[in-house]
Amino acid sequence: MPSTARATHLNRRGLLAAGGALGLGAALVACGGGKDGKDDKGSSQADKASAPWKFTDDRGKKVELKSTPKNIVAFIGTAAALHDYGIEVKGVFGPTTVKDPKTGKDKPDIQAGDLDVTKVKNLGNVWGTFNIEEYLKLEPELLVSAMWDKNVLWYLPPRSHNKIVKLAPTVALWAANTTMPKALQRHAELAESLGADLKAKKTVDAKARFEKAAAKLRAAAKARPEIRVMIGSASAELFYVSLAKMSADTAYFEELGVKFVQPKVNAQGYFEELSWEKVDTYPADIIMMDNRSQAIQPADLKSKPTWDRLPAVKAGQVIPRFTEPIYSYDKCAVLLEDLATAIENAKKVA
Repeated sequence: MPSTARATHLNRRGLLAAGGALGLGAALVACGGGKDGKDDKGSSQADKASAPWKFTDDRGKKVELKSTPKNIVAFIGTAAALHDYGIEVKGVFGPTTVKDPKTGKDKPDIQAGDLDVTKVKNLGNVWGTFNIEEYLKLEPELLVSAMWDKNVLWYLPPRSHNKIVKLAPTVALWAANTTMPKALQRHAELAESLGADLKAKKTVDAKARFEKAAAKLRAAAKARPEIRVMIGSASAELFYVSLAKMSADTAYFEELGVKFVQPKVNAQGYFEELSWEKVDTYPADIIMMDNRSQAIQPADLKSKPTWDRLPAVKAGQVIPRFTEPIYSYDKCAVLLEDLATAIENAKKVA
């Protein structure tokens, strides 16, 4: 797992028949909609929506429904990715809002992306919470979440996980044991099955930007092979250094040539825990810091003198890491661009 929060959480738990579609097509022909209604984009979408729906998720589980689900509930990051493809959900769970320290009011969490959090039902904003009663009121047809461990839907409370997954069909997509392009492909496939148009200009342009950004990062890593990057996450007691190959984003960055610090990970295999006295164990020129609301951010680490003494910190070479990326091309392209720029501009300080 890419952060201490994830490891702690996991330690605590031990988808109208074809005749109806044909009938609609005949009616459209009678109304001048074109042969079989295929010349009418809206009609084709209606046909698709009323036809049987099926999707095989990353557990290898095939989910089948009589029609395309509309009442969808999803982990917040997954909901944000679907939103980028034009697919909206009814409810979310996971870090959706956070208190604005300046106003004291709720604002969207970083994991919400461009999703309007005021238009979805928040079933559980913090770890260990999921309002089953409110979930049932949404009459869910499908629940979608990320998957860090096989068969475990991310952010469902361990004590009620098995109960929740029995209330409606579920889909799980890998966030680990895969790489960013594959995760992006799978999220796009799910969105398309739910009615998204992957040939829409916005999506086509976003994918082109992602591919260009990947080429930029590859070139930057090749030009600066001496630059070492450390993946960090901070808590009050410990500093966590993650192993790049264990998460979809950093595994891909590594494939593109980025050189990462290789920590001596714990039994789970995701990261090594360091005391703040040993935070300088691994020399690094750039530090990517977990930007989620549950992690302490660099600006709030002034009380840790060992942090300020790190060469990368002194050089101002600390950048945010989207530890749980929103898997749409629109959002992931930016991550590649930002890391490429950081490597291009980095000074060798370690």
